Amino acid sequence: MKFKFWGVRGSIPTPGPDTVKYGGNTTCIEIRTDDNDLIILDAGTGIHALAQALHREMPITAHIFITHTHWDHIQGLPFFTPMFIKNNQINIYGGLDPVTNESIHRALSVQLQYSFFPIREAQLNAGIEYFTIKPGEPTCIGRAKITPIVLNHPVLNFGYRVDCDGQSLFFTGDYEPQVNIYSPCDEEYPEFQSFIEAKREEVTLAMRDVDALIVDSSYTGEEYATKQGWGHGTYDSAIKLAADAQVKKLFLTHHEPTRSDAELDAIYEALLKKYPALDFELLLAQEGIEIPL
Repeated sequence: MKFKFWGVRGSIPTPGPDTVKYGGNTTCIEIRTDDNDLIILDAGTGIHALAQALHREMPITAHIFITHTHWDHIQGLPFFTPMFIKNNQINIYGGLDPVTNESIHRALSVQLQYSFFPIREAQLNAGIEYFTIKPGEPTCIGRAKITPIVLNHPVLNFGYRVDCDGQSLFFTGDYEPQVNIYSPCDEEYPEFQSFIEAKREEVTLAMRDVDALIVDSSYTGEEYATKQGWGHGTYDSAIKLAADAQVKKLFLTHHEPTRSDAELDAIYEALLKKYPALDFELLLAQEGIEIPL
């Protein structure tokens, strides 16, 4: 199994001279099994470049797993050009929103409405199927098993564990480790703290021993102080998570949109100095880089 980053930026695309090294597209990850099954995690703007690369392979069957339906994780979906070409099969997977009771079908159908896009859903020539998936229930694609788990974010958000060919990876989508909103002197504090610790254990178990852990790490600790509750993690929280889960490689992703290549380089060097004796390899997610497992 191998994977490739096609988009590593959070919130909004950031093309330009300051983001050439790490990339300016929003989230999209391509996974290939040893049998060449195509699994795609999220459909940010990076999926457009992936689509161009896929044209030489057509007809294709693509399995697109959406972590959540915030714009930066779905905004490339209408530009996934294999959907417009006959004999392709596009399968889209995601959860049922507990607030709106809408399925993952909404992620594409809303964007293809007349007011937002020139092509209607009825004009797509590929076979399109939607699959509603549930936490803890694996989906099998060939020999790959994809298992979703609910992670903390201000909308239903799945993290995905992918196991195949004796290898594994976990992608969090957007993820903010939960913190106790109560003061220690509040009556509600102990019960909520127990919930947090149980959820943390569940998350750590889902990531346990993976070959690659890909984590939303948008902020420094100083930045997070003013952005708590926005739904994103820090570099330090990602490193702690990887250590607790005993992973082999950690990829920090969902780079903050105002962050330049030079700033990311400086943060990375500072992290290597701060954590000189990690038991896993620490890396920054970089657009266009393919990683064999």
